[in-house]
Amino acid sequence: MSNEPVLYEEKGHVAQIKLNRPENRNSMDEETMKAFGQALERVRASRNLRCLVVTGSGSTFCAGADFKSSLLDRKEGLPHEFLFQVYSPFLAVHDLPIPTIAAMNGHAIGGGFGLALVCDIRVANRAARYGANFARLGLHTGMGTSYLLPRLVGFSLASELLFTGRLVDGETALRMGLVNYAEEEPRVLERAWEIAREIAICAPVAVRMIKRSIARGLAWDLRSAAEMEAHCQSRTFEMEDAKEGVAALLEKRAPVFRGK
Repeated sequence: MSNEPVLYEEKGHVAQIKLNRPENRNSMDEETMKAFGQALERVRASRNLRCLVVTGSGSTFCAGADFKSSLLDRKEGLPHEFLFQVYSPFLAVHDLPIPTIAAMNGHAIGGGFGLALVCDIRVANRAARYGANFARLGLHTGMGTSYLLPRLVGFSLASELLFTGRLVDGETALRMGLVNYAEEEPRVLERAWEIAREIAICAPVAVRMIKRSIARGLAWDLRSAAEMEAHCQSRTFEMEDAKEGVAALLEKRAPVFRGK
């Protein structure tokens, strides 16, 4: 298998981007985010594509930020501006004019869950776990998650999931309306490609216009929401609770939050 952090391929009118750090649960580090952004540039540059599938290698779709890496070490700019830039490669999926499908082969947590949410269609692994665990780390949500989730599952369910940081399995995600399908792991990518090919045989200009009309009708303004979240998340990163939450995650223990 290639050592590249992100793999890219095209078959006919469909492209696939695969996160390829299975040994580290396809988590977000500088190298991966840069490579993901470059893969999206290839999608944007192609006039042949009609659909994009996003998936992961191994047993995880994306575990969110790699807290062992230097990804979150601010280098320049204000804290919230830096965090917004960190998420930008994933947020850019939402801006593509062609339909996008998340083939959630395994767990999708935190920022990885956010990547799935910005896709138009989601296929889950029945046995995998999905959710935004930010509150359990002492952090505000990021990547527009608090904006997207209520629009997908409704106010009350989204509130419960975000306030508790709870993870749900693929079957539960399907019942909530969070995903379109919940499959056995070997069928997840297959199902995503089946949908992608079905989209690809349709008139491409009409599909792009329909996608744009859906976004306008729902008054999507994800980037503004993500910018607001970046500001709130940057403030929580400065708190002792966030340091405790991340330390507890890395040490595999329960955190003790003190509201500081």
